[in-house]
Parts: sequence; structure tokens; C-alpha cells
Amino acid sequence: MYNYYVYILTNNSNKVLYIGVTSNIQRRVFEHKNKMVEGFTKKYNVDKLVYCEIYNDVQDALSREKQLKGWTRRKKFELINSVNSDFKEIDII
Repeated sequence: MYNYYVYILTNNSNKVLYIGVTSNIQRRVFEHKNKMVEGFTKKYNVDKLVYCEIYNDVQDALSREKQLKGWTRRKKFELINSVNSDFKEIDII
């Protein structure tokens, strides 16, 4: 059985948000930190993991990702703030 992760990354100034989904959070964060992912996160230096949810079903994870992406910026920040008010990087092991 796999775990699927819906995650939110930000930049050092906590201004830019990126929402993604992956089955391997450690590898994916490594890729973002090492600028191995072309596009938005590389362009805007978004590589700090500040929020994560775990799902057992890939469809549940994809639905949640889509839901979060549809939220307002304010609502996304409120979600992060509810569990990580200092926007500290989450340590994944």
C-alpha cells in the first residue's frame, strides 16, 4: 500500500505558494530543493515544505490537491497557519 502526499511549498519570504501531490515526499522535496523540477518552483525559488497531508488513496489525494488549488490565497495561508503558524520548514524523515 502506498501513501500519497498533498503538500504546500513556499519560498524563504513565505510569499509564494505551490501545491503538489506525490507518492514520495522525500524525493519530491529533494527535487525541488535541488532545482531539478523545471517550471514554477524553480523560477520562484519555492522549496520550503510548510504543509503536508497523507492519503492512502491516490484519487483522494488528487481531489484534495484540486480542492486546495481552487481556494483563495487567504484560505491557503489560513490552512498552513492553523498547523504551522511560524511557517517553519517541516522536517521529513
